[in-house]
Amino acid sequence: MSKKVLVLSGSPRKGGNSDLLCDQFVKGAKEAGHQVEKVFVSSKKISPCKGCYYCENHNGLCSIKDDMAVILDKIQAADVVVLASPVYFYSISAQMKTVIDRCVARWQQIENKDFYYIMTAADDSKAVEDCTLECFRGFASCLEGSQEKGVLCGKGVHTKGEIKEKAVFKKAYEMGRKV
Repeated sequence: MSKKVLVLSGSPRKGGNSDLLCDQFVKGAKEAGHQVEKVFVSSKKISPCKGCYYCENHNGLCSIKDDMAVILDKIQAADVVVLASPVYFYSISAQMKTVIDRCVARWQQIENKDFYYIMTAADDSKAVEDCTLECFRGFASCLEGSQEKGVLCGKGVHTKGEIKEKAVFKKAYEMGRKV
């Protein structure tokens, strides 16, 4: 059965290591027959949440008029959501954090999603992925019926494109094929 897959690439670098893993995931998921859309978050105008809670009294409509409303529609329509980010100081990128925070407008309407997480880091330690993964998991745990389906972490990569030499590059494709 074909699924709607939304890949949110939180890398600030187009063609950066986590973005390249997203492309591999997309390739695999498309070859498996799924409808796949990738959003390069940095190319969108998304302002931080103001915490005004306008959305509470306006059916999830945010007071900020930017690209986030369209992204929220895409998240709601998707069966599968892929969150990808480079590791910045043991956490997710500002771009990805802004998207997650802006989901407050409709978080109770985002239900029954399968989640995949993709991370890359210059550091090679196990600890480098733990906090970042918990950021992703923390978001998903707030959403009714969310299920974690896969996690990838490409470690020891800093230079743009370095990920292509790592085994995780092929694993991203394989994970996409298994959606």
